[in-house]
Amino acid sequence: MLDRAQDGEVLFGGRPLASILEEARVSTPAYVYDLASMAAEARDVVDAFQGHPHLVAFAVKANSAGAVVRTLADAGCGAEVGSLAELEVAKSCGIDAHGLLLSGMGKSVAAIDAAIALGDRGIFAIQVDSIDELARIAGRARALGRAARIALRVNPAVRADTHAAIATGHEEAKFGIMRADLASAYGAIAREGAALRLVGLGGHVGSQLVRTDEYFEAAEELLGLAREWEAQGPPLELIDFGGGFGIDYGDGCPVRPRDFVTGIVARTRDAGLGGRAIVVEPGRSLVGAHGLLVASVVATKVAVERRWAVLDAGMSDLLRPALYGARHRIEPLRSAPCRDDATAASLRSRSWRVVGPVCESSDEFGEYLLPDPLPERVVLRDAGAYGFTMASNYNGRGLPAEVFVHASGELSVSRAGAAPAWIESRLAT
Repeated sequence: MLDRAQDGEVLFGGRPLASILEEARVSTPAYVYDLASMAAEARDVVDAFQGHPHLVAFAVKANSAGAVVRTLADAGCGAEVGSLAELEVAKSCGIDAHGLLLSGMGKSVAAIDAAIALGDRGIFAIQVDSIDELARIAGRARALGRAARIALRVNPAVRADTHAAIATGHEEAKFGIMRADLASAYGAIAREGAALRLVGLGGHVGSQLVRTDEYFEAAEELLGLAREWEAQGPPLELIDFGGGFGIDYGDGCPVRPRDFVTGIVARTRDAGLGGRAIVVEPGRSLVGAHGLLVASVVATKVAVERRWAVLDAGMSDLLRPALYGARHRIEPLRSAPCRDDATAASLRSRSWRVVGPVCESSDEFGEYLLPDPLPERVVLRDAGAYGFTMASNYNGRGLPAEVFVHASGELSVSRAGAAPAWIESRLAT
């Protein structure tokens, strides 16, 4: 967790952040992650099930670093993956086949084959996003001589109170099978015979949910569909309620992941489906608040009515602000200590438009009050989810380093995205 010492130094994972960067020998921009805090988040979600059969499937797209996935696996999590590469990461981090879900609209043949072939019966479930996908999966199952374990992702027709770009459960969204089409989906499964085994139903209403209303509305829809299926078909093994649990980016978040979990456990039992495994897919809520991006102020620009602070981190390092207007709190790496009211009153802050170095007008983080004079380095908070995984080499920029603070205090570092590798790859074509 991020805190400040009395001398104004940012503390992260209980250690001065500046000393972490120095020991890791990394320059900015750099991501830093507190693995112990991530593990604590995961254990809190797992404990909330209170013995009910479950799978906490970490959404690997949020943060695919091996150190992160291993930490969460050790804390009791499985993984929800969207590609063959993510599946290989999860498997290599110790997550067995029964703890894996494969999602996505355009799954590759290689990913489908790996999901069917893994372990003694394949992964826990391949989540089917459309009726057309059923024949494709069945064909691969027959080629491999195995039954494919599938779960239908249902579009619950619930519009979540979140940003339009991350609302996924409404009728205009590209995700999931509409309720009106479920009978056709069941018929297609029956026609494929032994190649397909329906083991579950699931749904997902969106991301960064800061209240439970829509989540529980969608849950009631899924539970009703599960009961309808079991009235005429074999019992399901799992019901996947999705993830999307929000975090506090500075505007508050009155609910915690365990609030979602305890609510769906109670609803599942009340529906008479207590023997079914409950699946949730948290991503952001496990890692978002426990990672940050450190950047340096490299330039300023002052006009008549505007002041720009230019960082060495931009949209190629942290895409969320440019992609859908997300806002991350920005603070000095070191603040001047305020020992009394007189000292605090003497400190000046100015409004700065904080931008990155990338040649795009959308490479902007927003307007912030920062000390005058500007600090040499700043911290962009709550960047542990959808930060590095969305980063790119745009403008030929190297990917940021990643520093992992382990529970033991030991550091590990990834420098996989150095710019020379990009140069070599472009010249080789």
